[in-house]
Amino acid sequence: MTRSSQSVSALMVALAFLSLLLSGAIFGFFYAWVCSTMWGLDAIDPRVAIQAMQGMNASVRNGVFMPAFFLTPVVMLLTAAVALRAGRRISGLAFGAGGLVYLTGGLILTAAVNVPMNEALARIEVPQDVMAARDIWAAYSPRWQMFNTVRTVVSAVALLGAGVGLFYLRPGQAAAT
Repeated sequence: MTRSSQSVSALMVALAFLSLLLSGAIFGFFYAWVCSTMWGLDAIDPRVAIQAMQGMNASVRNGVFMPAFFLTPVVMLLTAAVALRAGRRISGLAFGAGGLVYLTGGLILTAAVNVPMNEALARIEVPQDVMAARDIWAAYSPRWQMFNTVRTVVSAVALLGAGVGLFYLRPGQAAAT
């Protein structure tokens, strides 16, 4: 193995593990909303739910969240390109598919649907009347959760793509795989 091919191999493995980490982090983030956060908010006073959601949406744009949300498709597609260039076809296709699926069904969907919904909710003054708050929450929560479920499934597919891609990079695999 030449020094150049060793460098490509080391870069490819590092990117593959980073792809797995980032896709796992964003899947876990969306999954937590599905199976606990939104159910919890649905179970409490809607005035509190609105206020809590406003607070969570305001706090999520931060340097800890940013890499998983924005860099997952970038790193996965870069991993795909390096793998394909190294002749690792199955790995490259798996990382590429995962990156494209997350880009469209995770990042772009979020920007097109969930963020505008969150921004609209942020502009609402939490009503004192519980029935008015219930109406607002009932108009927001089911739709938001439906699209979040899509993001969760898409992120799971991206994570699966990273896992498959990494699996086919293991030692002993033929270079054409």
